Amino acid sequence: MDNEKTTKKLQKKGNRKASYRVFLNELLDGSFMTKDVMRRNAGLFLLMVGLIIVYISNHYAVIMRLSEIDSLQKELTEVKYEALTRTSDLMRESRQSFVQDMITQKGLLLENSMTPPFTIAKDIEQK
Repeated sequence: MDNEKTTKKLQKKGNRKASYRVFLNELLDGSFMTKDVMRRNAGLFLLMVGLIIVYISNHYAVIMRLSEIDSLQKELTEVKYEALTRTSDLMRESRQSFVQDMITQKGLLLENSMTPPFTIAKDIEQK
């Protein structure tokens, strides 16, 4: 009784190995394509292959866009820092004390006015 069970198990394992070999041979030589199951489901397989191609191309496009977004964000921060630097340089160079120092370094004969500026009033005729 025990021997019969073991022989059945061995036969099942042997059948499985043989079925795997048969399937592998059919897969490699292409004869599985002529089976009735493949003919009935050919449309489904083509649809799956098409969807897989669309999925891969979409994934590639997303990766490329993320890379572009990352590079643009780095460029934006660099431009912001450059703008901040230029603004601070302009503020420093437009201070009255800096202008006075530049005038004395250049040897120009300009001086600060001791009288405050005044406004010239223009008479506007009313009609």
